[in-house]
Amino acid sequence: MRKIEHIGIAVKDLEVSNLVFEKLFGAPAYKFEDVETEGVTTSFFMNGPNKIELLAATHPDSPIAKFLEKKGEGIHHIAFDVENIVSEIARLKKEGFMVLNEIPKKGADNKLVAFLHPKSTNGVLIELCQEIK
Repeated sequence: MRKIEHIGIAVKDLEVSNLVFEKLFGAPAYKFEDVETEGVTTSFFMNGPNKIELLAATHPDSPIAKFLEKKGEGIHHIAFDVENIVSEIARLKKEGFMVLNEIPKKGADNKLVAFLHPKSTNGVLIELCQEIK
């Protein structure tokens, strides 16, 4: 893991939350994207070298909708940039972490992604991200 790639925040209303974070950072979101496979609409903000991803559910059965129902709005995951997601998944499995999707899938922001179950990471959902080249 090379660095924190972004912090994902689950929100109920993306439009309202975009205004909040625009005021907070003094700049609008630089990117919006739908990720149909995950049932989310996302927006991205930069704050210096740090990236924040807001995630809103597009249907009631999506993982974000379930998260919001259970925990409410707030930090959903921390994503880490990795050079080789396949080898990183193998390494983490060998170390005993529970990988939610052993085959990386296309995520937002031109990334391949995989997730580690919070039960194996002290309650934090961890996302591995590799830039698609």
